Amino acid sequence: MAAPPRIVSLNLGTQTVGLAEFQRAENGGVMLNAYKLTEIHSDPSAEAARLPQTRLAVSEMKDALKLKSAPVNYAISGQNMFTRFVKLPPVAEDKVESIIGFEAQQNVPFPIEEVVWDYQLVSNQKSDQVEVVLVAIKSDLLDDLNGATEQGGFRTNVVDAAPMALYNAFRYNYAEVPGCSLLVDLGARTTNLIFIEPSKVFTRSIPIGGNTITSNLAKEFQESFAAAEERKKTKGYVSLGGAYADNQDPEVAKEAKIIRNAMTRLHAEISRSVNYYRAQQGGSAPQRIFLCGGTANLPYLKEFFTEKFQLPVEFFNPLRNVTVTSNIQIDDVVKHAHQLGELVGLSLRSINTCPMELNLRPTSVVNAQRIAARRPYLVAAGLCLLLALAGWWLYFLRAASIQASVLEDVNGKVSNMAGYEDRFKKIGSDINNIAAVSAPLGQTVDDRQFWARIITELNTKLPEKYIWITLLEPTIGGKPVVLGEPSRPLGAGPSNGYSQPMVVAGGKPGAGPKGPMIDGLHVKGLYLYNDLKRDQVVSEYVANLAKDAEFFKLDTKNEKTIILKRDPQNQTEWAFEYELQLTLANPLPLQ
Repeated sequence: MAAPPRIVSLNLGTQTVGLAEFQRAENGGVMLNAYKLTEIHSDPSAEAARLPQTRLAVSEMKDALKLKSAPVNYAISGQNMFTRFVKLPPVAEDKVESIIGFEAQQNVPFPIEEVVWDYQLVSNQKSDQVEVVLVAIKSDLLDDLNGATEQGGFRTNVVDAAPMALYNAFRYNYAEVPGCSLLVDLGARTTNLIFIEPSKVFTRSIPIGGNTITSNLAKEFQESFAAAEERKKTKGYVSLGGAYADNQDPEVAKEAKIIRNAMTRLHAEISRSVNYYRAQQGGSAPQRIFLCGGTANLPYLKEFFTEKFQLPVEFFNPLRNVTVTSNIQIDDVVKHAHQLGELVGLSLRSINTCPMELNLRPTSVVNAQRIAARRPYLVAAGLCLLLALAGWWLYFLRAASIQASVLEDVNGKVSNMAGYEDRFKKIGSDINNIAAVSAPLGQTVDDRQFWARIITELNTKLPEKYIWITLLEPTIGGKPVVLGEPSRPLGAGPSNGYSQPMVVAGGKPGAGPKGPMIDGLHVKGLYLYNDLKRDQVVSEYVANLAKDAEFFKLDTKNEKTIILKRDPQNQTEWAFEYELQLTLANPLPLQ
């Protein structure tokens, strides 16, 4: 993926804030187009004003370099970071991340949900163990620094630790240097030590820096921190001691000795760190020392470290393999080169793959970048949706046009056929009139066959033997209908024996049912004496009538409502009476 044509780097130091603009060079490296360094107050008593000063410095440098809003890679000073080097046993690659997460919870001295952390695997050719660099920062501090950066007019891209940015810059410019090199970054509050070997790196922070010297001077000369800082910058240097004569100005000579005492303490701490690196981290003794940082400007500091360590000491030049445009003054570059290491290391994050690629972006930035990464897909999805809607719109527009054309053709045919409508209506009316006249006639025919079908049904479902029917009577409300004789209760029998009543069903053509309705049938009969079924032959007959009944509606569960009479068998008679009241499923009018 091609790097952006412009790369903006920002170093948020404790006392010096640096901003630089780079771009990709033709040889595949980086080219420095412009840079700006601004100092802010480093007085510890003014800590509350540091963030506003940082925000103001970023905004002013952005305007001075005429930079527009752009993604920025920025570094945070090592004193605000927690760095730990952890050795892991050889494990499968898929388990490394879970183990590192556990190690982070064990080593970071804050609740893991209150920090932003990242890690980098470091190869070690001398050991089978996996070395991991863990770097963490408090979330609230990171949010404040990120807010100062973004309010200054930039968008966060990479958040790095200053020592790791220096390490990347060193490896880019001094890749051919063999053995162990010690990069000493002398900052305002701390001095960061970076031990660099071809396949190994280790960092350590010492709480001695330029502010230590300034505080000692302020205490000794009974003056403010700002006055002591100015004294250090204008007249301060490291006393060479020994056979070298002191400065003729007693105050300057005294100041030089105070600075030498602070540097002597720093030398002792560096020596202890070297011993720790060799004994606990399995590192090699440094073969050379590189100086960088704002405090490295002190005169005779290089000679002091050369005397103390008896090693080659030189200033770190992060622009060794960096192209510098002609619009930058060479004298300015020479003066400030050792303070540009972090800016160069940050620019490399957008150009090449770096040995150390930590990114401590705040959660808000990560979420925003995820949304930004998805934005092209969302836009594409939106365009697809619009295209789909446009396609449907064209489809329905075409369909409406076709429908209008077809409808016009159909309307013409409908108009031509409208004359047939009245004829069809007249024929339909005639058919309805004929049906109204013929319906009663058809019903009469059906009614005339009704009683024959009922008699057939009664006869078909009679048991094979032991029972027969002697009398059938239609009933209305449970009372038999008898011609020429008033209704009598069931079971009383006619006055002249078993007479057949005359019943006329049906109606006149075109007339509906009038008067009472025949709703039942009274059945009388005899069953023979038998030892097999006895009087249950009557129950069997009722069950047969109820099964698949076409004309009757019988409730066999309540048999007493159906069987009105059933004489029990005795030894003196050969036949016994029974009576049934059968309810018709469809009552018939009585005419």
